Amino acid sequence: MNNAVGDITLSGVKKVKSGKVREVAVQYKLDLVHSHYAIPYATSAFLAKEMLKTSQQDLHTITTLHGTDITLVGLMPSLYEITRFSISVSDGITAVSDFLRKDTVRAFKVTKPIAVIHNFVDCNEFRPTRSESVRRRFAEPDEKLIVHVSNFRKVKNIPTVVDVFDNVRRTCKSKLLLVGDGPEAEAIKRMIEERGLDDDVIFLGDRESVADILPLGDVFLLPSEHESFGLAALEAMSSGVVPVTSNIGGLHEVIQEGETGYLRAPHDVDGMSEVVVKLLEDDELRSRIAFKARESAKRDFGKDKIVAEYQSYYESLLNEARG
Repeated sequence: MNNAVGDITLSGVKKVKSGKVREVAVQYKLDLVHSHYAIPYATSAFLAKEMLKTSQQDLHTITTLHGTDITLVGLMPSLYEITRFSISVSDGITAVSDFLRKDTVRAFKVTKPIAVIHNFVDCNEFRPTRSESVRRRFAEPDEKLIVHVSNFRKVKNIPTVVDVFDNVRRTCKSKLLLVGDGPEAEAIKRMIEERGLDDDVIFLGDRESVADILPLGDVFLLPSEHESFGLAALEAMSSGVVPVTSNIGGLHEVIQEGETGYLRAPHDVDGMSEVVVKLLEDDELRSRIAFKARESAKRDFGKDKIVAEYQSYYESLLNEARG
């Protein structure tokens, strides 16, 4: 491996996102293809590997499982067997959380070892750099700001976001900033109108990046019914915003209860409301937890740390293959 190729600067390795895996592997003389998601990318990588056997090029494959490829798409009856096959024929398998690793083993009866390498956050991009002038577009200086970011799908449980905010605003002068778009957006807008919350809820819509928005918040609210990891919560932590999230899935691996954020049952409106009010009313507590959250994001999930883990995994797999 002596040529640096790809998103993760490691010689002989390139992350491939399209169907032309074989052509890319030949052009760059790749030793390894790292596919993200079982379908269709792991399937394409396996086919490329088989095709290259006729030209004596030894291509190895790694598949990283992210969540919906296992918990949603892969479980569809029409896709279950191809998903299971694509995972099983990968030379190496990683998952973004231990929760997802266990879920994969249980659902797909995978017998190969699955390495857990968490998602990372770029702490230089997601920083606690709040612009007060930008913040005033959404909330007055004496108001607190609660932020939610998602793809507005049912699994994100956004009605609970509205319920919690409706409770909190009765005690704390605050605004709710909703970032994103998706199938549930219109229903949520109707819910807000029916509650008479129009003046206190801001819909920002889809944004290419939220790195400039997250630091404006005082609390990040994510009551999802399912999260394989919780990257949005990690980005909030890196931005110096305290996350209050569901206590399900991989979020336990991201947030330490009472230390770097708070975990409650997905539909525990009262429990979430209570902890949000506590944070908004106690600036010292909120600042202390926000600082610890940022430090945890840098220490445990920083880009350099996670990239190094992947690089070590690549090298280990290739060294084992070469004997």
